[in-house]
Amino acid sequence: MDKLREKINAARAETDEAVSRAEASEAKLKELEHQMSVKEQEYDSLSRKHEASESRLEEVEEEMKDLRIKADDETGQKSEVEQLSRKIELLEEELETNDKLLRDTTEKMRQTDVKAEHFERRVQSLEHERDDLEQKLEDMTDKYAKIKAELDEVHQALEDL
Repeated sequence: MDKLREKINAARAETDEAVSRAEASEAKLKELEHQMSVKEQEYDSLSRKHEASESRLEEVEEEMKDLRIKADDETGQKSEVEQLSRKIELLEEELETNDKLLRDTTEKMRQTDVKAEHFERRVQSLEHERDDLEQKLEDMTDKYAKIKAELDEVHQALEDL
C-alpha cells in the first residue's frame, strides 16, 4: 500500500516536473517569437532604408551625369560635381552599410526561426510526456482505489468472522 502511494507520489512529481519544463519552454518560445518579430521589424526598416538609399543613389548618379555634361561646357561647375561625387561616395558607403546590416539581420532572423522551431518541438515533446504521465497517474490512482476497496472488503470479512 505504501509502495503504491510512493509510486503515485513519484508519478505526480514527474508530472509536475514535466509541466514545469513545458511552461518554461513555452515561455522561451514566446520570447523567441517576440525577438523574431523585432528582427522582422528591423529587417523591414532596413529594407526600406536600403531601397530609399538605392533610389537616392540613382538620382544622384543621374544628377552627376547631367552635371558632368554641363561641366564640359562650363568649368565653374567643377566644385558642384566634386560635391556630388563626394555625396555619391557617401551614399555608396551608406548603401554598403545597409546591405551588411540587412544580411546580418536576415541571418539573425533565420537563427531565431531555427530556435523557435526547436522549442516548438520541445514543447510538443514535453506536452506528450506530460500527457503520458497524467495517464499513468490516473491508471495508478484507479489501481490504488481498487486495491483499497479489495483490502477494505477483506478487512470487513475478517472482522465479520
